[in-house]
Amino acid sequence: MSKLGINGFGRIGRLVLRRLLEVDSSLEVVAINDLTFAKGAGLPVEA
Repeated sequence: MSKLGINGFGRIGRLVLRRLLEVDSSLEVVAINDLTFAKGAGLPVEA
């Protein structure tokens, strides 16, 4: 399993994460880096 970090959680970052969660991928998202916090931005993120 390869580890993946997403740099930027805007429109494209959210689309990439959503797609990775939808398909049975050999990638594991270990970090998401953005200028704002997901909670502060009001983004619907669940673990």
